[in-house]
Amino acid sequence: MGLEGKRIAILVEDDYQMHEFWYPFYRMQEAGAEVRVVGTGKESYASHGYAVKPDLQATDARVDDFDAVIIPGGQAPDKMRRSREMVAFVRDMNAAGKPVAAICHAGSMLVSARMLQGRSATSFYSVRDDLEAAGASWSDEPVVVDGNLITSRVPGDLPAFCRAVIATLSKAPAPVG
Repeated sequence: MGLEGKRIAILVEDDYQMHEFWYPFYRMQEAGAEVRVVGTGKESYASHGYAVKPDLQATDARVDDFDAVIIPGGQAPDKMRRSREMVAFVRDMNAAGKPVAAICHAGSMLVSARMLQGRSATSFYSVRDDLEAAGASWSDEPVVVDGNLITSRVPGDLPAFCRAVIATLSKAPAPVG
């Protein structure tokens, strides 16, 4: 279906936005990707009564093991950005030119990863000031793709967000090894 052989990390922390985690999680699997959940160090994370167990922790996540990373929103990004290892993983994925996809409040992770200078992006409107202060050109669109950076605003943008992730990842080179 387009993503066979691709490996995608989806980040998690407590209070993740439920739709922004589960919709891409299953959509990327449906497209043929292997999706691995990366946590900040706990055995389980919860939001609205839905628990998620990570496949690995950020301390063990290696850029060479993944083709893309998806960062869901909610209150989780504020907790994710407190993990130096998780922020470093996002920064290193970007430095490697691999797709980094962030939706809603996940823009705060992009700020902490210091990867927005001169980039175009969108987010939930309350994160706009942070993105602009970090050097991004912000626009109010369902999805903004700037090279390997894919951003969206709200859960209602998930169909456009997932289509953009799949299209970007489909064009990425095949994994080595």
